[in-house]
Amino acid sequence: MKLSINDREKIDSTDDKIFYHNPRYVNHLSDSFRKRLTNLYSNYLLNNYVILDLMSSWVSHLPSNIRYKKVIGHGMNEDELNRNERLDRYWVQNLNKIQNMPIEDSSVDAGLIVAGWQYLQYPEKVSIELSRIIKSDSLLIISFTNRAFWTKAPNIWTNSSELQRIEYVKRVLEANGWRIEKIFKEKTYDKKIFGVYSAESDPFFCVIARNNKSIN
Repeated sequence: MKLSINDREKIDSTDDKIFYHNPRYVNHLSDSFRKRLTNLYSNYLLNNYVILDLMSSWVSHLPSNIRYKKVIGHGMNEDELNRNERLDRYWVQNLNKIQNMPIEDSSVDAGLIVAGWQYLQYPEKVSIELSRIIKSDSLLIISFTNRAFWTKAPNIWTNSSELQRIEYVKRVLEANGWRIEKIFKEKTYDKKIFGVYSAESDPFFCVIARNNKSIN
């Protein structure tokens, strides 16, 4: 999939480090979304995995009953990453400027991106770099909903429907060495009024892919 210059442009073209300079200690995703994500991780992540939590923040959504060998975090705000108790180490980097990551070849068992893909202006280069880092036939789990900092999302995201966004993620991954394993498109519901009623909340979208480099 080839993106045009217009596809990559965004409303706010100022340096991303300005936008992310101040930490945001809030949950950007609903409680029901976060619970669904943690439940999904519990079905795919195993003990002694090395995890890469790419485009992370002050919280991760990892199940607490799994013993990870190491959790490596990446993000745009050091204060947020430093507060994230799940991370064993982390680094700060703007992936829209530099896509090469300071991680050894084939050293990660699972890569996670939560509500982050929508800000990538060069997702092809990021997906290729992830195929170098993540072990052969291992997982990349990309999750998102219909929320975003819209001024910081490129046009390819803001001008697409929810289903088109799923297809966009799928096409970029397939074109760059990933095999799509499963796609989730679900509604989530939050409890309201002391748990008596439920209201529809953030939709849960997830693309799970495996690194195909062993058979390329």
